[in-house]
Amino acid sequence: MSNAQPSRFSLCFLLAALCAATTVRAVAQEGAAECRTVASKILNRPVRYCALLPPRYSANSARRFPVVYFLHGLGGNEQWLLTGGGWELIEQMRRQNRIGEFVLVTPDAGRTFYINSRDGSERYEDFFLQEFVPAIETRYRAGGARAARGVGGISMGGYGALRFAFRHPQMFAAVAVHSAALLEDLPADTTLLFGRNFRAFGDPLDRAYWRQNTPLALARTASGLARLRIYLDCGLQDDYGFQIGARRLHEILERRGTPHEFHLHPGGHNWEYFSEHLDDSLAFLSRALGLQ
Repeated sequence: MSNAQPSRFSLCFLLAALCAATTVRAVAQEGAAECRTVASKILNRPVRYCALLPPRYSANSARRFPVVYFLHGLGGNEQWLLTGGGWELIEQMRRQNRIGEFVLVTPDAGRTFYINSRDGSERYEDFFLQEFVPAIETRYRAGGARAARGVGGISMGGYGALRFAFRHPQMFAAVAVHSAALLEDLPADTTLLFGRNFRAFGDPLDRAYWRQNTPLALARTASGLARLRIYLDCGLQDDYGFQIGARRLHEILERRGTPHEFHLHPGGHNWEYFSEHLDDSLAFLSRALGLQ
């Protein structure tokens, strides 16, 4: 069980390269956070992000740090951790030596589900892999190799994180998610689930496109998953029934003999649940990146 206080859940994610737009900087007691934009030719627009830099980031300009990309849920943006208390939580965990020093980054993804849209108009996955990751890791002396790169997220961001890791295990050493949007198929009336927020999967909705992109489908067939360190949890009273998908993913990975850590805890699909368990995923990612 997590020791984090539900009310303290913020954090600013490292963002990336080809930075344009305005810069917002803040200095924590030990670390520093900044919010910028990355110019994207693929999306034809700047994409906002925030980056949380570790305490000794500025002490040695030659030192490289591991990087964790942490992805927001539906309705969130690049500042979802910074404005919720996550920054304070991370600084506290560092002071307690529960995590090591890594750069933490979160990009704004709107309602894309972190995929290339069915109609090809929003190629977010291509942007993330081909532009965002290289830009961030150049600007912040971070990552640069699989062993120094992790990904995590909540809800829609958990869906995106699992999908990135399962599709590209050669890029990521670890993935850790909370209450990932895991459904084998969508209900007949999708307005009951996140309203009308599935345009990434076609308009009208292409259910086959949903099924082929879900991390559950990838977990059954993807190669290289045994190389990943995998963590997932979900609330037993999840408002959207994602605990069923989480348990199914656990069963699929077990059948394939893929090592992973899986937990179901009391709680719903809300900030109280996410903040209570955020420290568990951060500690897992820190260990997976060889920092403890």
